Amino acid sequence: MGVLSKNYLIRFAKKITLAGIYIHIPFCKQACYYCDFHFSTSLKNRNTVLEAIQYEIYLQKDYLNNESIDSIYFGGGTPSLLEERELSQIIEQLYKYFQIGENIEITLEANPDDLDLQKIKSIRRLGINRLSIGIQSFHDPHLQFMNRAHNSIEAQYCVSNAIENGINDISIDLIYGIPSEDHSIWQADISKALEFPINHISAYCLTIEPKTVFGKRVSKQRMMPIDDEFAAEQFEVLIDQLSKSEFEQYEISNFCRGGHYSKHNSSYWQQRKYLGIGPSAHSFDGLNRQFNIANNTHYVRAINDHKIPCTVESLSATQKANEYLLITLRTKWGSELYHLTNIFPGWINLFEREINQMTKSGYLTIKDNTIFLSAKGKLIADEITLKLFIDEK
Repeated sequence: MGVLSKNYLIRFAKKITLAGIYIHIPFCKQACYYCDFHFSTSLKNRNTVLEAIQYEIYLQKDYLNNESIDSIYFGGGTPSLLEERELSQIIEQLYKYFQIGENIEITLEANPDDLDLQKIKSIRRLGINRLSIGIQSFHDPHLQFMNRAHNSIEAQYCVSNAIENGINDISIDLIYGIPSEDHSIWQADISKALEFPINHISAYCLTIEPKTVFGKRVSKQRMMPIDDEFAAEQFEVLIDQLSKSEFEQYEISNFCRGGHYSKHNSSYWQQRKYLGIGPSAHSFDGLNRQFNIANNTHYVRAINDHKIPCTVESLSATQKANEYLLITLRTKWGSELYHLTNIFPGWINLFEREINQMTKSGYLTIKDNTIFLSAKGKLIADEITLKLFIDEK
C-alpha cells in the first residue's frame, strides 16, 4: 500500500462517555459586519425566549441518556448580555435535570463592553469558570471596521479585570485577514494578547458570508474580497509567534499552553455526544444530528406547545465518514484510519493514491495509522479535506 500500512485495524481506547451542553443566547447589542450566526438586536422577546430555553432544558432532559456532563457552553449571540438572575435560572435548570460532573467546565462567551467589575463578580458567583472573550482586535480602526461594540481600552481592561478577580481560565478570540497595508497591526494584536497570563487563544480568518453586511458590500463591489494569500501569511505569523510563547496548536484555529484545551470544543472534535438548547442550536446523540429552528418566534411557539422545533438528520455511512474527516483532520489528534474504514469499508482503497501523493508532497503525515496535516497542509486544510471526501451520489 505504499505509504499506508495494511495493519490499520488498531482498536480505539475505551470510549469516553462524558457529554456536553450548548446554550444558544440569540441576542446582541449590534450586528458585527462579518457575523452570520443566528441572533437578534431586538430584545423585546428576551424574557419569552429565555423562558422557552429553560423549558426546552426540561423537554430535552432524556436526550443524553443520563450521561455525565463535563462542559456547559453559553454561546450566541452575546450571552454576556444576560443578567446574573437570568444566567442563574438556566444553570439551576441544567443542574436539576442533568448529571453535572464535579469538574464541570462552564464557559461564557463575552464581549469586552459587558465585562465590568460587577459582571465579573456575578460570573464567579454563578460557578462560571471559563470566559471566551470576543476581542477580535486591539486596534480601534479594525474594531470600527467590523462594527464591534467595544474599543481597545475596554478589550485590555476586561482581561486584566477578570484575571485580577479570580477567573484564571480565559480564552481570547482574534481575527486575522483584515485588510491592511502590512502585517504590523496583526503582529501587534498577537503581542498584546500574549502580554496577559492567558492559556488559550482562538484565531479565525475573516470570512465573507453572503447574508452579512460584508457579504452585501462585496456583492455590490463596495468592498474587496479577502486576500487569501495575505490571510495565509498572517496565519503563518500567528503560528510562529504563538509557538515561541509555548502555545500548542491543537486545532487549526485553537491554541493553548499547559494543556488547557477547551473541553467543550474538544468534545465536538472527538465526536462525543452533545445537546444544543435554544434557537438554531445543534445536537448529536452519537447516531443522529438535529438542529433547532433559527427563528425566535417560531422557536418559542413550538416550545410552548411542548414540542422541540428541530430537524433530525440520520447520517449515512458516507456522511459519517466525511464528517469524521472534516472534524478530526483539523486537530492534533488526526484522523484514525481504523475508524474511517469502520465507518466506510473501502475508504482507504478510494483514497490511497491521493493520500500517498499528498504525503510525498509534504501536506500530510502518517503515524500509527493516523493521518495528520503537516504545517504546510494546515495552510490549505479545506482543500485537502475536500480531496478526501467521498462523493455522495
